[in-house]
Amino acid sequence: MKTTLPAVLLFLALNVQAQRSTQADPQTLAFLQRFRQDYASALTTGEPAKIAQHFADSIRLMPEFQLTVWTKANAKHYYRDFLQRFRVTQFNSDVMEVMDLGRMVVEFGTFTEILQQAGNGKTDTLQGKYANIWQRSPQQPLRLTAQAWNYSHPVQIAEQLVFRDVPAVNMAFRAHVNVNDPLSFELAAYNGLQEKVVTEHDPVRWNQFYSDDFLFFYSNHPAYKGRAAITAFLDDHVKHLPVFEKLDIRTDRIEDLDGFVIEYASHTAIVRHGDWSGVATGKNIYIWRREKNGILKICRGVAMYDAGL
Repeated sequence: MKTTLPAVLLFLALNVQAQRSTQADPQTLAFLQRFRQDYASALTTGEPAKIAQHFADSIRLMPEFQLTVWTKANAKHYYRDFLQRFRVTQFNSDVMEVMDLGRMVVEFGTFTEILQQAGNGKTDTLQGKYANIWQRSPQQPLRLTAQAWNYSHPVQIAEQLVFRDVPAVNMAFRAHVNVNDPLSFELAAYNGLQEKVVTEHDPVRWNQFYSDDFLFFYSNHPAYKGRAAITAFLDDHVKHLPVFEKLDIRTDRIEDLDGFVIEYASHTAIVRHGDWSGVATGKNIYIWRREKNGILKICRGVAMYDAGL
C-alpha cells in the first residue's frame, strides 16, 4: 500500500512530540528549590507574603475540601486565614518529578505538615501530595499559576480545612470550554467515555485511559505510579464505589503544549449507597501525553473532592 508524504510527516511529528525531553534545566530546578524553601518558611513563620510574591494574577488554588480559590488576591486571603487558624510547626516536602513542558513547568511531590489549631492547641500531622504548575514567559520569571493538593489518608480535621470566608468558586457549576477544535473535541469524547466507564464500575476500560508510567495522586491514598499499581488500585477502587445516578465531567481550561496537554476539569456526581444518597463535586488536573501511535493518554493526574463523600 502506498503511503502519502503527509501521512509520513504526521507520523514523524507525533513521534517527535511523544519522545521530546521534559527534563528541566539546572536554573529552573534551582528556582523551584528556592520556592520550596520560601514556602516552608512562610508556613512555619506565619508570613504568607513570602508565598504570594510568586503568584500569577490568575492563580487557582485547588485544595482538598475547599472550593477552587481563584486570583492572586483570593489566594492571599486563603493563606492568611489558614495561618490564622493554624500554627504550622513543621512542613517538609519531597519532590517526585519536575516536568518542563515549555510554557509550563509542573512539579509533583509529597509533603508532611504538623498543624496546631490556634483555638485549642490540638496538634495534627497531615501527609499529602501536591502539584504546582508554573507559567513561563520572556517578560518575567516563573509565576505560580496553579496549586493542587490532597491528603494520603483520611483527615479527621477536614471541616477545619474549609475556609468559608475566602471567595471561592465551584468549577463543576461553571461553563465548560467550547468544543470547537480537534483537541477540545477529543477531550470531550474521552470524558464522555470516562463518565460511562466510571458509572459502570469498569476497571478494565478505565485503566486504558492511562499511560504505562501514569503517576496518580488520589484523595485518601498514597501516590500510585505505573501500570501494576494503577491496575491494583482500580480493581479495588471500583468495589467501593456507590451507584452513580448521574456523573458529569466538565473541562474548563486546556493548555496545548506541543505533545502534552494540561486539562483542568471538574465533576458532579449524583450517587446513592443503600439508604444514603447525595451530590458531590470535585476537581482535577490531568496531563495528557500524545503517544507514538497518536493516541492521548493521561500520564499524570491529581484529584481532589470539594467535600468528602
